[in-house]
Amino acid sequence: MANALRFLAVDATNAANSGHPGAPLGMAEMAVALWRDHLRVAPQAPTWPNRDRFVLSNGHASMLIYALLHLTGFDLPLDELKRFRQLGSKTAGHPEYGHTPGVETTTGPLGQGFANAVGMALAEKLLAAEFNTPEHPLIDHFTYVFLGDGCLMEGISHEAASLAGTLRLSKLICLYDDNGISIDGAVSDWFSDDTAQRFAAYHWNVIGPIDGHDVAAVSAAIAQAKAQAATPDGKPTLIICRTTIGKGSPVKEGTCDIHGAPIGTEAAAKMREALGWPYAPFEIPEAIYAAWDKRAQGETLVAEWEAQLAAYCAAYPEKGSELKRRLAGELPADWKDIKARLFAAAAADEGNPATRKASQNALNVLGPAVPELFGGSADLTHSNLTDFKGATPVRRDQFGRHLSYGVREFAMAAIMNGIALHKGLIPYGGTFLVFSDYARNAIRMAALMQQRVVHVLTHDSIGLGEDGPTHQPVEHIPSLRLIPNLDVWRPADALETAVAWTAAIERADGPTALVLSRQNLPKIHTDPGKASEIACGGYVVAEHGTPQIVFIATGSEVSLALQAAERLAEMMVGSRVVSIPCVERFAAQPEHYRASILPEGLPKVAIEAAHPDLWYRWVGANGAVIGIDRFGESAPANELFAHFGFTVERVVATAQALLGR
Repeated sequence: MANALRFLAVDATNAANSGHPGAPLGMAEMAVALWRDHLRVAPQAPTWPNRDRFVLSNGHASMLIYALLHLTGFDLPLDELKRFRQLGSKTAGHPEYGHTPGVETTTGPLGQGFANAVGMALAEKLLAAEFNTPEHPLIDHFTYVFLGDGCLMEGISHEAASLAGTLRLSKLICLYDDNGISIDGAVSDWFSDDTAQRFAAYHWNVIGPIDGHDVAAVSAAIAQAKAQAATPDGKPTLIICRTTIGKGSPVKEGTCDIHGAPIGTEAAAKMREALGWPYAPFEIPEAIYAAWDKRAQGETLVAEWEAQLAAYCAAYPEKGSELKRRLAGELPADWKDIKARLFAAAAADEGNPATRKASQNALNVLGPAVPELFGGSADLTHSNLTDFKGATPVRRDQFGRHLSYGVREFAMAAIMNGIALHKGLIPYGGTFLVFSDYARNAIRMAALMQQRVVHVLTHDSIGLGEDGPTHQPVEHIPSLRLIPNLDVWRPADALETAVAWTAAIERADGPTALVLSRQNLPKIHTDPGKASEIACGGYVVAEHGTPQIVFIATGSEVSLALQAAERLAEMMVGSRVVSIPCVERFAAQPEHYRASILPEGLPKVAIEAAHPDLWYRWVGANGAVIGIDRFGESAPANELFAHFGFTVERVVATAQALLGR
């Protein structure tokens, strides 16, 4: 069974003349032990809710999971393995969620798969605490991870492992491919950690080192980890498996040469001879297919679970309906009414809240009404304002709906991806906008995987004031807008903030970033009916006479644009003020709508306290942009806005110059 995995990996990488055969060869026995003896999956129903999750965090070893999926009966025909790494195949260079049945998350950026798995294990624990009963443990599965030296060298592994140990995510079991080799060679010169002691210090259960090529030993270690997980003080487990990279290749076994390059036909022939494998490339005997096949087992598992679900629904009809709704990713039946209440409350707010506070006000409505919302913050809860009334904090053995992730922005973002991938919860998490750089690659992965994740990014500009340029974002908003499939909302007041939240919750095909102010902002909207226009991403806020010029603004600068328009009106100059809280939503509108908001032929001035370059798409070569293309200063916010030219006088002068030209 192990050699079947090895030769599928060798044959596919040789056929593609590309790939990473070393890790699949080295982890073959680990895969046999887990997939044959323990993993509960259903190839015909790959999204069955109570399946065990398997994450290949060292995603460069992708041919291992492709071989496993093919051999166990998932919808991954042999022809797809023959087209490894080719355009349009289901066997991409690294495993991709939504592209290949049975792949639970997109992996490749090392360490993130491990952090995703922490999120999956957390989601399992939360949903089990919320829905399970002693007689009906409907949510009851393990999350298994294969990972390598690269995953453990990446800093995100520390962030995620530390939190997993603190929360005692005991049904998380990780198998470490400890082969001592990376691309540059033997890792001992740059990675000399005592990994066992490191994870013991995180409050993990550590097993090994064991012989990773001994199937019985690996299987026994997994069984020991599962038994430990059931104890009252159960911990997540790391099983250290000593392996040889490229095991079985007589030419390159144990060297870095086999990490990321095909071994070639001559070396493959020698390997076949050495391992007694007389079969042609991509030929697998029927007896080995039969040994691997998990379809019958999967049918039984699904049938038993569906019967249990039916009994649960009969005994607890309301909870049963709620569980099915949430696992299906559907919003509450009264969602339209929830939105109406939210918009009415936002429009009726007589204060001038910062949009971070308006966000919390929105959560006070949404949190109780949408129970799948699961919040958190990277040690900034009282600055991001991500908690809401009645939100119980998550603790080691306490169910809750708001998690203090600690100062772990990257892990928080990747864990939220895992929560979203698990299904049943909609995760959101907060940090300062300037620290989105720490989390950026995980934000990108959410966009790539089209996951419903909400990032609450506060302190959105120089308006945060005295903390100075280390904390004042300048390039971050346009930088986030460059990530494909990420919606970036920068609302101007309470109603725009409420609309942004509902858009993020409704969006099932990608993540959203809510960029929110620290400082109070003037109220703009009193009519909740304006919400439908705001939802388009860009709309007309105000118009004075026949427009001769158009002001475009976002967030805190919308009120500045409105003041400038009033000043021009006193000079008998007509203008239009357009708010574009979400450029991506606006860009997706039909051309005729965009043209109706931003008419051709009228000069345009864009105003945003961020790097200006991306706005030239909207103002054109003859337009003007008032932005900031240097780092900030430490001073009170009002002084900074004046210092950097975000004043009515400058906006008016810029408009006059355009009109004169």
